[in-house]
Amino acid sequence: MVFLLQVLFLGLSTFAPASCAQFQLHVPSGRDRVLAVEGDEVVLPAWYTFQGEAASAQPWETLTLMWFLEQEGQDLKQVLAHINKVTTSQDGVSLVYPMPSRNVSLRLRGLREKDSGSYRCSVNVQDKQGTSRGHDSKTLKLDVWDAISGLLSLRNLSSSMSGVYICKASNRVGSASCNVTLEVSTGPGAAVVAGAVVGTLVGLGLLAGLVLLYQRQGKVPEEVANDIKEDATAPRTLPWPKGSDTISKNGTLSSVTSSPALRPPHGSSRLGASTPTRSHGWVSPSALSRKGAVPVMVPAQNQAGSLV
Repeated sequence: MVFLLQVLFLGLSTFAPASCAQFQLHVPSGRDRVLAVEGDEVVLPAWYTFQGEAASAQPWETLTLMWFLEQEGQDLKQVLAHINKVTTSQDGVSLVYPMPSRNVSLRLRGLREKDSGSYRCSVNVQDKQGTSRGHDSKTLKLDVWDAISGLLSLRNLSSSMSGVYICKASNRVGSASCNVTLEVSTGPGAAVVAGAVVGTLVGLGLLAGLVLLYQRQGKVPEEVANDIKEDATAPRTLPWPKGSDTISKNGTLSSVTSSPALRPPHGSSRLGASTPTRSHGWVSPSALSRKGAVPVMVPAQNQAGSLV
């Protein structure tokens, strides 16, 4: 299809009358080569005129317009066409001015390196009767450069490094610059940080101590009710059983009364035998033991007769 269109344009140019010399397709002088950067937008300028008419004049002719991309080692590729008042194009490709217009500049958006090549603009105009009034083509070369990024690393920042940093870049495509403002604020000193850390550790230690103390107090067993205390006072009087010996208030042994059950049994002894007797107030320890008596400790007395 592209080849057939080329043949059509060549045929129209061959059989065009001499008056077609008034028609001319223009590109900017010295702008036959355009440089761009990846991701940018670029315009390939082109327009046509008739002798004695400005490019901005209202067109009276019928326009057939085509833009092609020619790359080394590849087939010719059509990127835009305007035929019978209908415009078709690839993505990112459009006309700068809507038709009808004598300015046929091409706009390319979102450029990539693969978009580099020679762009050919072919224009054919006819009058209302369908007679060709002109045909011409021009080529503009487009070079798309890779985008290059840069990085500035700053280490060991200090307040003296604060300020405005200007980045400038330039190449065959052109030049550009940008500004970056850096503000360095000093943080707390080492002593302040160390104090905060120590204070935090001390606070945690106190909190842990309080928790352990509370747990320990909750686990202390209650004192046994019948434990003997060292500071307990002895009873003032001893609970002597009835019938047993008593001790006077001044601490002297007043009297000893023997229980009738402890007295020796009455009975006649054999004639001629004499039984030694003791005083009625004394009972042998063995007899007391047999009767179930409990030994009693009697405090010692001093010479004055008081208890020691």
